[in-house]
Amino acid sequence: MLTFADVWQALSGQALQSLRPFTIASFCVDSRRCVSRSLFVALKGEQSDGHRYITDALARGAQYIIADVRDVNPQEVRPAIGSGTWVDLSSAFAAGSSDSSVQPPEPLTLPVVVVTPNSLRALQEIAGWWRRKFSGQVVGITGSIGKTVTKEVVASVLSQRYRTFKSEGNLNSETGLPLALLMMEGRPERMVLEMGMYDLGEIQRLAEISQPRIGVVTNVGPSHLERLKSLERIAEAKAELVQALPPDGWAILNGDDERVRAMRASTRARAMFYGLEPTNDVWASEVEGLGLQGIRFWLHHTDEQPLHVRIPLLGQHSVHTALAGAAVGLAEELSWEEIIRGLQQVSGQLRLVAVPGFNGSTLLDDTYNASPASSIAALNLLCELNGRKIAVLADMLELGNFEREGHLLVGGRAAQVCDVLITVGARARTIGQSAIEAGLPPERVQFCANKSDCIERLKEILQAGDMVLLKGSRGMAMEEVVAALTSE
Repeated sequence: MLTFADVWQALSGQALQSLRPFTIASFCVDSRRCVSRSLFVALKGEQSDGHRYITDALARGAQYIIADVRDVNPQEVRPAIGSGTWVDLSSAFAAGSSDSSVQPPEPLTLPVVVVTPNSLRALQEIAGWWRRKFSGQVVGITGSIGKTVTKEVVASVLSQRYRTFKSEGNLNSETGLPLALLMMEGRPERMVLEMGMYDLGEIQRLAEISQPRIGVVTNVGPSHLERLKSLERIAEAKAELVQALPPDGWAILNGDDERVRAMRASTRARAMFYGLEPTNDVWASEVEGLGLQGIRFWLHHTDEQPLHVRIPLLGQHSVHTALAGAAVGLAEELSWEEIIRGLQQVSGQLRLVAVPGFNGSTLLDDTYNASPASSIAALNLLCELNGRKIAVLADMLELGNFEREGHLLVGGRAAQVCDVLITVGARARTIGQSAIEAGLPPERVQFCANKSDCIERLKEILQAGDMVLLKGSRGMAMEEVVAALTSE
């Protein structure tokens, strides 16, 4: 567990030997998550400013605050901390380099407010300092889709031999990954971290903080195309992970994706390719979907005897995830027995799960996010199942100039799979229109403007045995539809 002395050393470069421990129970960037002895980092974002919630964080029990000197309001915050300590590190913010002009806060009285030139950078510096306290190796995972489930599979494989830590939930951003690292306790031998990005340079920074030895790139697709403008720039951003790997590390690359395969030229590390083509180092053949029972396939590696594998991941597209996990296991010199056991014991926050739904239906909850590729993969899974097939598809966001084409492609596949198609949102209307043009009878397509309308229509039509796929971009919050249909 970190202490304020650790935070001081990470930010100022000075060790504090005389201070009492003053342990930190948790780090948070949302004041509503603060509890007793939390450290609240006030961040200024596009939608909100954490500096406005410092007093709320203190009221909820936070005893340590890190704020940006440009955005904090001393007249508001100083009265809230009373006789607490105000520390100005704005002139000495340089982790790892001591500045003797900055004096330690003696005596230290709680609560403590530390102001720096950049509160996000301060959070990252603390996380980087904490990561360097651990000798365990980091596996970084990035890609346009499939990062989270790949993280879960890789962690399951590595945990067969090593004490393994994995980032939780969607802690994969410039804020989330540092928070994930600061959750580490004990002495993990392997750390599996998901790395997301919105722009160039962000994964490079995450790699500087986490120091990965193995990097996995799942694919390059149009997610975030609205920001980065081209698939080439998305590939450039994802390649920052493999560029950061050391020469004795491993780049685990999806060899079926030409943009990912090309990243071999960007890394000093050794490369291992995985995919469905026999030209890869690890590949699969005769992939068979078993519906809600998982998938099975033949697993190949070089000239070794192939293995017949059955795993609980849903949908034939999940074979790439399994192959990535196997490749990491091989890079870590695990036995095939350990690798297969890890693949078969996958648990945790898998994105697509089947849950009992309204009126005896089954809901395929894949609501965390959506892109054209992941939506088509989910429809492919729906196609494998018995029962009436209903797809509830909401807007796919951040597709840039690929927006219309992406929705058209999903609609074309939906027409081949669905008995009933329900769309939610203005963009998703294109999915429904495309499905009708592709041959799905218009009376089987329903257009909903919002989630409430969608919930009411589903309650009217759902029957026992129905298989219902629900999917949409994060901003559409389609998990609210799942909650409404599972609460009764």
